[in-house]
Amino acid sequence: MSCKRVIGVIGGSGLYALGALSGERQIDMKTPWGAPSGPLVCGKVAGVDIVFLSRHGAGHRLPPGDVNYRANVDALKRAGVTDLISISACGSLREDFRPGEFVVVDQYADRTSGRASSFFGPGFVAHVSMADPVCPALASTLADACRDIGVPSHPRGTYICINGPQFSSRAESNCYRAAGFDVIGMTNMPEAKLAREAELPYASLAMITDYDCWRRDEKPVEVADVLAVMRSNTERARALIPALAARLGPERAPSPIDRTLDFAVVTAPEARDTALMAKLDAVAGRILKGR
Repeated sequence: MSCKRVIGVIGGSGLYALGALSGERQIDMKTPWGAPSGPLVCGKVAGVDIVFLSRHGAGHRLPPGDVNYRANVDALKRAGVTDLISISACGSLREDFRPGEFVVVDQYADRTSGRASSFFGPGFVAHVSMADPVCPALASTLADACRDIGVPSHPRGTYICINGPQFSSRAESNCYRAAGFDVIGMTNMPEAKLAREAELPYASLAMITDYDCWRRDEKPVEVADVLAVMRSNTERARALIPALAARLGPERAPSPIDRTLDFAVVTAPEARDTALMAKLDAVAGRILKGR
């Protein structure tokens, strides 16, 4: 049975606002996991409901390791988001993935540490599958929207997520290349994992700003270089949202990801921690209500 579609957009470095949304309004959302990165900006694009959140907050005040990923995903779920799009800057680990091009990510390698990577824990245990970490239908539509607006893009790619905030050493960059990774960034994990736990179809658009530091004949990546490419990338990312919304439309068919937790929760009902269950009222509300 179809339902109203609400597209959540998490904007990364350089994308701190989407521009004009029809009927734009802000919501200051509170979550059991703390405060999200900033207010949710709601409105419509091409007749489709949009909820935007700046991942790093106004003025880019939050480094990757200090983003409250759980609060961000929980807030978007509470706001009624049905499909989640991540937009972020990344470095390229391949010669043919050039600065200024976009990559629709289809796989991840998580090299982060110290980040809260799950909504679940002692007293309520769940193991979601991350074999295919993005929604293939959403990713395919995202790739089509890139073609609609003429953005050079790659329809798949593996994103390695590092802690940062420092860029890689040359040894690390070459190690990642040897492992076969395509792009490198600092923010898509644990975001993608949390989206799956929240039963939100997730797709990621990685905007290439640089070649990381593996090219010996070029100077190492610096913030000024990244910002220069980021400005043009950001304008194209803004243009992409109307194309994506028009392709997806205001109605949404059911997705298998909507019922991820049916096969993930292992803690028996009588053994579940009531305090943790209360915090999961948005993320796991469907199964807690027996739906």
